Amino acid sequence: MKRQNLRKLLLILAMLLFPITIWYFSPALIIMGALEGIINGSFIVFIGMFVFSIFFGRFFCGYLCPMGGLQECLEAVNDKSPRQGWKNYIKYVIWIIWIGIIVFCFVNKGKIVKIDFLYKTDHGISIANIYSYIIYYGVILLVLIPAIVSGKRVFCHYICWMAPFMTAGIKFRRLLHLPGLYVKADQDKCISCMICNKKCPMGLDVCKMAKTGACDSLECIQCGVCIDSCPKKVLGYSMKPQNNKSNKRR
Repeated sequence: MKRQNLRKLLLILAMLLFPITIWYFSPALIIMGALEGIINGSFIVFIGMFVFSIFFGRFFCGYLCPMGGLQECLEAVNDKSPRQGWKNYIKYVIWIIWIGIIVFCFVNKGKIVKIDFLYKTDHGISIANIYSYIIYYGVILLVLIPAIVSGKRVFCHYICWMAPFMTAGIKFRRLLHLPGLYVKADQDKCISCMICNKKCPMGLDVCKMAKTGACDSLECIQCGVCIDSCPKKVLGYSMKPQNNKSNKRR
């Protein structure tokens, strides 16, 4: 099976499993747990995202995220690329406020009582009653409406509370010069056809980054669409530490 077919299949499966897994991506559930001094499933999953991203970047976003799967399905409705700029920082503001609330709740409780991975779930299943569907469809609308109105993966760019964990992991990797997954480029082969730009689900200027030898934006989700669509095979995955000047770019 070709890589992109496999990737889309995994995203669709993640999307279909979202009623089961939604609580494990819930920022509200972490706060609820923190008020009781409980480290829950969401807390552990988000820490896992940080650790995983140190070596594999935002691979989760490109291959396993249920909300990413929904957004890519909605590209059939609106495939416009979102604007890059100050709006990309909205998710970091949301994340900092949220982390501050979590820290306050744990400090106020004074101690960690226990670790409960299945906290507030019914034997591990998130949506186990009719009332939970209200929250579920609220989250779906939070992802669906921006994607329909503004285009490709807008939720990922502007709102997602999970992305900052992974961008922090990438920053940590670069700080320590550790090996990690990124898209390398043989800039001498590039013919500036812009196909990579058109195909990128995150709407990144891949062609411009390729001229530096690496496509290493923090918004890159390691989906490999640019790699598979490049007619000259300019792009490819690499796990080597990045030492070029593009490392400093956000």
